[in-house]
Amino acid sequence: QVQLVESGGGLVQAGDSLRLSCVASGRTLSGSITGWFRQAPGKEREFVAALRWVAGSTYYADSMKGRITISRDVAANTVYLQMNRLRPEDTSVYYCAAAWSYGSRSQMKEAPTYDYWGRGTQVTVSS
Repeated sequence: QVQLVESGGGLVQAGDSLRLSCVASGRTLSGSITGWFRQAPGKEREFVAALRWVAGSTYYADSMKGRITISRDVAANTVYLQMNRLRPEDTSVYYCAAAWSYGSRSQMKEAPTYDYWGRGTQVTVSS
């Protein structure tokens, strides 16, 4: 059974940085795609970033490109999301997700592509 556990969220001020972590257990993330999504109250879940472990390829949402970096630690079976210059509109619950079967690059941005999800970590950015 695959488990994903996020951490690193918190309350910060606009302009601050945070690094979120997602630790996987039950299966190595090698060969997977691992994504970060976020969901604010009353809004749909939104793609943030994804990493394709085989090639190390990364993909970012246009809304956050330039402010975020997704990375991995193979030995720790962990994926990270570094977020800089945070804005109040970045306030959301951030979720980590993983899938070992996927199709096109566009599908990496779609929540139904992912089979396993963490419970999320809250990020609150005050103005």
